Amino acid sequence: MASPVKLLQGIRPITHKGALRDALAGVSLAAMDIPQLLGYARIAGMPAVTGLYTALLPLLAFAFFGASRHLVVAADSATATIFSSQLSGMASLGSPEYVSLAGTVALLTAVLLLIARLLRLGFLADFLSRTALTGFLAGVGVQVALAMSGDLLGLAVDARTSVGKLLYVLGHLPQVHVLTATLALSLLLVLFAARRWAPRLPVPLLVLVGCIAASALFDFAGKGIQVLGPVAGGLPSLTLPRLGWQDIVALLPTAGACFVMIIAQSSAASRVYADRHHEHDDQNANILGLSTANAAAAFSGAFVVNGSPTQTAMAEQAGARSQFAQLGFVLVVALVLLFLCQWLQYLPHCVLAAVVFAIAIGLVDVKTLRAMRQESPMEFRMALATTLTVLLVGVEQGILLAMALSLLHHVRHSYRPHTLMLAPDAGGRWQPLAVQPGRETAPGLIVFRFGADLFYANDTFFASQVAQLASQAPAGLRWFVVDAGAITSLDYSAARTLLELYRNLSQQGVQLLFGRVNSYLRADMARHAIDQVVESRYLLPTLHEALALTGVAPQEESTGPR
Repeated sequence: MASPVKLLQGIRPITHKGALRDALAGVSLAAMDIPQLLGYARIAGMPAVTGLYTALLPLLAFAFFGASRHLVVAADSATATIFSSQLSGMASLGSPEYVSLAGTVALLTAVLLLIARLLRLGFLADFLSRTALTGFLAGVGVQVALAMSGDLLGLAVDARTSVGKLLYVLGHLPQVHVLTATLALSLLLVLFAARRWAPRLPVPLLVLVGCIAASALFDFAGKGIQVLGPVAGGLPSLTLPRLGWQDIVALLPTAGACFVMIIAQSSAASRVYADRHHEHDDQNANILGLSTANAAAAFSGAFVVNGSPTQTAMAEQAGARSQFAQLGFVLVVALVLLFLCQWLQYLPHCVLAAVVFAIAIGLVDVKTLRAMRQESPMEFRMALATTLTVLLVGVEQGILLAMALSLLHHVRHSYRPHTLMLAPDAGGRWQPLAVQPGRETAPGLIVFRFGADLFYANDTFFASQVAQLASQAPAGLRWFVVDAGAITSLDYSAARTLLELYRNLSQQGVQLLFGRVNSYLRADMARHAIDQVVESRYLLPTLHEALALTGVAPQEESTGPR
């Protein structure tokens, strides 16, 4: 049964001092984030003003219904890339039809999130590993960077795939517009330098304002530098997205991909900052907040919104400690929409592309990838495979692969877990060693440890290792003790395998015992009637008791927990 909805969890409790601090932080966040919102709209293929729309009603909706005090919910590059890759083949970018389709995706995403809240599926975020997410975001970053390459160089790129865009740009370098490319590359140097040496300053906003002023003063458009053109200002009007059955069927997979990314990214970001500030974080309440935020985006002419890790980090840097900061953010965005939108018409495409390019490159976490390569080559290959899938196949396929690889990586460890046996070292003291057929723990005794739960995929592996150790043991083996400390459950298949193994060992004159049998494993053994075949005196709660039953005293006290 779903728990009752609690409002304003991300704001309450708050003091006058805290409200003032957060309001000022929201103004600072707006100064840093407005250029990014315009950039995200560019990634999404939406009119520039809709990027600002994502920081109005969606922000307010999450502040009311969400639980995280830190998560900033607005436009995000990852979700913008996911739906734009699908919608670009259904309607012209920025057209009214395209905007309506984007609203449909946002509404479908809101419905999926609401279902997830009702079913209390906040745990789904755990199924997308940090490894796969790093690879996915790297792929999105490179894809977005390639998508901006045409605007950076003043080229009209006629290609849809990332590889096609790269090849097109390389093949048309002689047609690069020199003024556009010079301006864009200069701005990139400024943006990257500011990120390195002045991350707290609103350099992107200063760049944007300066370039708008220069464009209006020196007529950049007349010199061949493309500009946005007239931008409709004012607050968004409430509209109902198109809800044709064919559109819903066609866009549901895209909404599903957005749903997965929102769950994963938002959960990861909110948990990081909740842990940092020693706060409780209700993931199911956050899912409800994200659902209402996407519904607000759909009805206000915007597009899918997400809990952005980068914007959340910016908010904390600005001093925000509750969702009250987002109210200040909303106020600044509303003032821009009401009074300053007419100036956006002078904004050069290459300037916005430079801001977006800098954002995209920031998604490629080189430090984490390098650490993965050194510490876990297999996980590095998983991340790389996800990156290449995003680039060569598509964003939706990339996120599905990311989830599949995350699950397979976990299953792989459970399918072939670490196994150990106790065996005497040169001094005769028992030590945990890799399984070595032909050895025994002590005359007539083998102690074996299995490092995972028993289920249908690994029960054969378990049985084969036990059988091999028993068959190749020195003559006179009487006791085989399984250290079950890591086994908390077993399914029907594993139970049948265990019973068969017990009977086979009994026929060989070997008694199978289980030590460190926890309450969960004992309950499963009772459910599968194992305790009716294996006597209860052979199912022992500690390894010490199991060894005592064999009559063989341990030679090393540190053989494991008792």
